[in-house]
Amino acid sequence: MASNWTERRVVVTGVGVVTALGQSTSVFWENILAGKCGVRPITCFDASAFTTRIAAEITDFDPSGAFPSPKDARRTDRYGQFAVFAAHQALMDSGLDLNKVNHDEVGVFLGSGIGGLRTIEDQHTILLNKGPSRLSPFMIPMLILNMGSGLFSMYYDLRGPNLATCSACATGTHALGEAWRTIKMGDAKVMFAGGSEATIVPLGLGGFCAMRAMSTRNGDPQHASRPFDRDRDGFVMGEGGGVVVLEELEHAKARGARIYAEMSGYGNAADAHHMTSPSPGGEGAARCMRIALRSAGLDPSDVSYINAHGTATPQGDVAETQAIKSVFGEHAKKLAVSSTKGATGHLLGAAGGVEMALCVKAIECGVAPPTINLENPDPECDLDYVAGTAREMEVNAILNNSFGFGGHNACVVARKFRG
Repeated sequence: MASNWTERRVVVTGVGVVTALGQSTSVFWENILAGKCGVRPITCFDASAFTTRIAAEITDFDPSGAFPSPKDARRTDRYGQFAVFAAHQALMDSGLDLNKVNHDEVGVFLGSGIGGLRTIEDQHTILLNKGPSRLSPFMIPMLILNMGSGLFSMYYDLRGPNLATCSACATGTHALGEAWRTIKMGDAKVMFAGGSEATIVPLGLGGFCAMRAMSTRNGDPQHASRPFDRDRDGFVMGEGGGVVVLEELEHAKARGARIYAEMSGYGNAADAHHMTSPSPGGEGAARCMRIALRSAGLDPSDVSYINAHGTATPQGDVAETQAIKSVFGEHAKKLAVSSTKGATGHLLGAAGGVEMALCVKAIECGVAPPTINLENPDPECDLDYVAGTAREMEVNAILNNSFGFGGHNACVVARKFRG
């Protein structure tokens, strides 16, 4: 293996997702390309008192197959179940035989924007109604947001680098970038990276409703999330997890792994502007994209497709469009740009991992996923957003954008693998 960190190459060899549109990568990809939408009226609790009563909720989830026992699954918050399930899928998809690798060189970076919100809510109700003596001894391990990463490493004895990123909606993409950097530096040969989220609970829904950040198109949930559309009125919450397997190239080649794509760059930058609003003109996002392209050694003209953060918020979509135009100049008009959140809802800390799964499938299959519900483009959002229908095209290099509250920006670059 090359000794210089700049010479080490990192490839994607496995993908795992769990979303309202599918609990396997193949079903999820098929539904995305078909333009389907996972947004429905909320069923897991009575949402009638809330201004937003819709979400991309996963209604038939059984995590047991990814856990050592049903008891282990029950002792894990829903966000952690999503993390372990998606990581298990990614492992199966990668074909990695853990009996033939050095477990000290396999790491896990799985983050969450909020962590065990359902556990917090349930246990607080118990505290108020029954007193502190009735609190679960598993409360703290269930709610802390690093437990998804910790549990997956425990179940498979993965002793390499391990942490949980937390940067709001940039969480999953930061996990990917830091995992990439870890392999580049020679600290691991294989990394599981991504994020998970499970905030469709009264406390989570109520908090975002209070911010007036979400769509109130309750009577038409399938068309509620409308990235870049003139009539957008906020994001729609989703839940789930997305994890990819990153692997040092020589390690992957030695075991004959199937390679989806090469991950070649990462950007990480702050707006330093406002708690929830993007910096003017998308300056922070633009700076982050430039860093990612520079680290990948790519010119803007090398990029074919951008999976936009595109949450369908009035400010965010315009700022991201401005940032793309700033970075790509005239080439911005030639880019295919889409936001898949119209279909999946916004998975918050899981968004980057799920959307990276879509990006590597786009490279593998030569198809750009569509932006659904884009019917009346905002005049300030004037790029090619692959409106309505998936597009067959050569996808040589992608940029995956994630921007979070607190001014956190993360971008990763992947390209078609060429030996």
